[in-house]
Amino acid sequence: MSLCTCQGESFLVSDSPARRRWLLATVGLGGAMTLTAIVPFVSSLLPSERAKAAGAPVEVDIDKIAPGEMIVVEWRGKPVWILHRTPAMLEALKKAEPNLVDPGSEVAQQPDYATNEHRSRKPEYLVAVGICTHLGCSPAKAFDSGDKALGADWAGGFLCPCHGSTFDFAGRVFKDKPAPINLEVPPHTYLTDSRLIIGSDQRGQA
Repeated sequence: MSLCTCQGESFLVSDSPARRRWLLATVGLGGAMTLTAIVPFVSSLLPSERAKAAGAPVEVDIDKIAPGEMIVVEWRGKPVWILHRTPAMLEALKKAEPNLVDPGSEVAQQPDYATNEHRSRKPEYLVAVGICTHLGCSPAKAFDSGDKALGADWAGGFLCPCHGSTFDFAGRVFKDKPAPINLEVPPHTYLTDSRLIIGSDQRGQA
């Protein structure tokens, strides 16, 4: 009998050549199988390229969004609105304040730089996650003032079709509605006057 060390373990191995070959092959195969099992497990812990791309910042060309128009882009699997507000829409924000739950955006649903009456970096652009803060439906555009379904005093904004929550042109929720808080404003910044990036700001990627 002789002592054999393999994979950090010591074994007594028969001096028989056939017996020795069998034992060494068995130990080697066990080590290989363990390594094979570990590699897929470790790989499963790493984010896939698709997952990393889904969470990455989104760059948008806003140059062709005319005043009064809105586009929707996807960021982290969520719809993000980019609304080019008109002067009339901005004026409607002031008129809406007495009827809002949180006109001063005291609940932290936006970055610090968007804690203002228009809830954005630039007054003319709203950047907001288009998901109702009640049960997660996506509100629809209700831009026309005086809409019969919403009342003569309706100044325009957004209407959730699921349970009737209404939001102004800054994504602030009106009183006496199911939604408890304003819409979320994601981190964003402007690379140029015509290029917007969502999911990143001066402080880095969200």
